[in-house]
Amino acid sequence: MAPVRGDGMRGLAVFISDIRNCKSKEAEVKRINKELANIRSKFKGDKTLDGYQKKKYVCKLLFIFLLGHDIDFGHMEAVNLLSSNKYSEKQIGYLFISVLVNTNSDLIRLIIQSIKNDLQSRNPVHVNLALQCIANIGSRDMAESFSNEIPKLLVSGDTMDVVKQSAALCLLRLFRSSPDIIPGGEWTSRIIHLLNDQHMGVVTAATSLIDALVKRNPDEYKGCVNLAVSRLSRIVTASYTDLQDYTYYFVPAPWLSVKLLRLLQNYNPVTEEAGVRARLNETLETILNKAQEPPKSKKVQHSNAKNAVLFEAINLIIHSDSEPNLLVRACNQLGQFLSNRETNLRYLALESMCHLATSEFSHEEVKKHQEVVILSMKMEKDVSVRQMAVDLLYAMCDRGNAEEIVQEMLNYLETADYSIREEMVLKVAILAEKYATDYTWYVDVILNLIRIAGDYVSEEVWYRVIQIVINREEVQGYAAKTVFEALQAPACHENMVKVGGYILGEFGNLIAGDSRSAPLVQFKLLHSKYHLCSPMTRALLLSTYIKFINLFPEIRTNIQEVFRQHSNLRSADAELQQRASEYLQLSIVASTDVLATVLEEMPSFPERESSILAVLKKKKPGRVPENEIRESKSPAPTSITQNNTHVNHSNKLNSNANADLLGLSTPPANNINNLSNNSNSTLIDVLGDIYGNNNAAAVYNTKKFLFKNNGVLFENEMLQIGVKSEFRQNLGRLGLFYGNKTQVPLTNFNPVLQWNAEEGLKLNVQMKAVEPTLEAGAQIQQLLTAECIEDYADAPTIDISFRYNGTQQKFSIKLPLTVNKFFEPTEMNAESFFARWKNLSGEQQRAQKVFKAAQPLDLPGARNKLMGFGMQLLDQVDPNPDNMVCAGIIHTQSQQVGCLLRLEPNKQAQMFRLTIRASKETVTREICDLLSDQF
Repeated sequence: MAPVRGDGMRGLAVFISDIRNCKSKEAEVKRINKELANIRSKFKGDKTLDGYQKKKYVCKLLFIFLLGHDIDFGHMEAVNLLSSNKYSEKQIGYLFISVLVNTNSDLIRLIIQSIKNDLQSRNPVHVNLALQCIANIGSRDMAESFSNEIPKLLVSGDTMDVVKQSAALCLLRLFRSSPDIIPGGEWTSRIIHLLNDQHMGVVTAATSLIDALVKRNPDEYKGCVNLAVSRLSRIVTASYTDLQDYTYYFVPAPWLSVKLLRLLQNYNPVTEEAGVRARLNETLETILNKAQEPPKSKKVQHSNAKNAVLFEAINLIIHSDSEPNLLVRACNQLGQFLSNRETNLRYLALESMCHLATSEFSHEEVKKHQEVVILSMKMEKDVSVRQMAVDLLYAMCDRGNAEEIVQEMLNYLETADYSIREEMVLKVAILAEKYATDYTWYVDVILNLIRIAGDYVSEEVWYRVIQIVINREEVQGYAAKTVFEALQAPACHENMVKVGGYILGEFGNLIAGDSRSAPLVQFKLLHSKYHLCSPMTRALLLSTYIKFINLFPEIRTNIQEVFRQHSNLRSADAELQQRASEYLQLSIVASTDVLATVLEEMPSFPERESSILAVLKKKKPGRVPENEIRESKSPAPTSITQNNTHVNHSNKLNSNANADLLGLSTPPANNINNLSNNSNSTLIDVLGDIYGNNNAAAVYNTKKFLFKNNGVLFENEMLQIGVKSEFRQNLGRLGLFYGNKTQVPLTNFNPVLQWNAEEGLKLNVQMKAVEPTLEAGAQIQQLLTAECIEDYADAPTIDISFRYNGTQQKFSIKLPLTVNKFFEPTEMNAESFFARWKNLSGEQQRAQKVFKAAQPLDLPGARNKLMGFGMQLLDQVDPNPDNMVCAGIIHTQSQQVGCLLRLEPNKQAQMFRLTIRASKETVTREICDLLSDQF
């Protein structure tokens, strides 16, 4: 406001001074209300106000608005200021409109006409004010209204340079909100040739515009490559005193150079023309040469500008990955920065070398700096630099230096920052497996990981070591011996107990010949850890004990006594009590042969991509080099109450992305063996705690499956239908479990998928056939696969028909296949969330509903539902702690659709306001409809 006060508006200066001198909020409000009443009377009075008075009062309204008060008048007076020929009055009018006028206002037509008048003005100041206003509003209406005028201003030979610069930036702003605004055809060439403009501001703004256009349509704008290389070459190779371009602290046009280098990174290869490629390589070599020259100034601005161009040039060299000489030179230059006193330079050098390490041309050069990088990991004061050093060690690792790097990372892990320990554990586990020539070394590394950082060892890591041991016979005895020794430590992490329980339960017999690891010793050692473990680990240990009965019959009595203790009614955990009871009965009633068959050694796991690598990629997207690690399915066998050959060591489904969550790789069993003879309990045992009371009346509520993937889909006195499902990106898989609750067979059993042809093109669902007879008390499983081609509404239906006691039965149920199942949760901080929220402000990009709470306002329950909906619930993002915000991406075959959610409760009114913003209108409406009235 200082420039305005200096323009002679004494009344405005006095008003601002009065506001600043107010002693309380009440005094401020009182003074503002007095001023608003005065301004309103002036605007409504009979006396005509001149331009100065309008400007002064509009300025006061603008100041009051910026203080946080609503302004509901004065808009027409601000629009009238646009027709003034005075700069200060026109400036205030445009400022007021940019800040306060809604795009849906009735005045928008008047505003657009005033802006058009100014765009045709011969005064460049007026034209620039109009362009700035268009860019500030940036709405779809603005884009449509000026889609012809702005491109003409940009490429016209009569337009002044300062106006061209503003036009380019204005067009860039509108393009980001309305990509179809940019005309094609002959306009493409004219826009590209702005790179040859002599005015520094024009070419810099044009480069930003062209970079955005290239990202959307690279083929159409490919002609920009030659001009960009030519302009970059002139800047870099010419003397810095050349007046054709701007020089900043002895660095010629650093901002333009960086923009041009980034523009070229949109193409790979950058160019196919030998002459252009040679000129580009010469330019990059010149940049690298200048980096070696003594600084021409000691000021930080000089080094910052010089290094900005250098690092962007190195990024282009890495992006091209085709010039060995340039890659090696870039690596050597970055190596010098590793010892620089500037923390930022060291960080950027490590980051760039991470990319260089993935190139076959520069990998060996990067390895030469291994000792310096290890020192950076250990000695750096800044944790982000230490983390980047860990990333570089991971990237530069190969068979020649794997053991040394893994050992250094293990040594550092003991004192590493808590924020990077989990990631380091994943990296060490991946490197140890990928480059293991002796799997005894791999076993040692993983057990050391658990010992040093057990809290940060995820399920994927300890699952993986078990898979390796089971699949490689030569390491089984060593693993059993090593884990037995590790369990003897007084303080033993629970993950070590899990690994020990699993491996000893399978291969404890390989070390039982030594009196120090006799069967009873192994059992007592494991059981000494039992009371310190969580229920999940206790369940695993009980499975290990039943395995011991098969491996070591001589300690059967000791183990049965433990089972009896946990089978009594005083047990606090029902699942452990049931498991112990079943294991006890199994050990008593089963013959030796049956016991040996049920409890035989686990078979080898089929190979699959490493889930550890998938977890690391998710934590550091785009930063993890590809690793050819193959992985099998997670070792989470199913419960003995199911028709499985092998006993489960874990009662939890594997949560990693590559796990076969449903066990759908094996054919389903039509008949389920159970220790109980009751047919109804068979169904409950099989389906576990995800199913409710099977004696309930007909139950059918698909809405609950918006927030979960497993449960009872339908139930009546004859049939229970359960579902288990898993989804990954745009693919899904469902297992439907049909349970016959009656004492007679259900014949002519026929589920038929109902899905109209139009929606079938958006969601492709395939369903396997099932047997036509569902025996009394039995259960069958039906598999469905789903592929989301594009977003869709509603969900498929299945019609189920069968005969019960000669009577035909038929009903329809909706499948839990709503579009939210294809969400990928997305992490965002507050700044990113609200920036994206603001960008998705178009009328077609948002939907909102206000509804009464279905029950007394339950905020924790609402949070739980949102967490199950598929989006990422973002904490500490919304300023109001009661509000809930989420972010996610819906994956379809055709595109990815970003989606944001905000749920605002009103405790007094017992109401919710739900707002959805997405990059596609149909997704916005569907998500809003799905969640309405669900809280």
